[in-house]
Amino acid sequence: MDHDNLNIEIRKFLKKVGISSQRVIETLIIEKLKSGDINLGDDIELEMKLSINNFAKDHIVAEKIRIK
Repeated sequence: MDHDNLNIEIRKFLKKVGISSQRVIETLIIEKLKSGDINLGDDIELEMKLSINNFAKDHIVAEKIRIK
């Protein structure tokens, strides 16, 4: 197996995930701040689920971020 190629392919996937996820989170938080649904100082609970369908494997990362 070509480990360098595997590393490159995983990094390309993670870059897409990171960029698109950041856009979704930022857009939604800005909209919710403008509408008054959330306020500065609020905690936002985030959860990201990675599913590897070929192996029936899920991995979940959960975190809270505070809006300042």
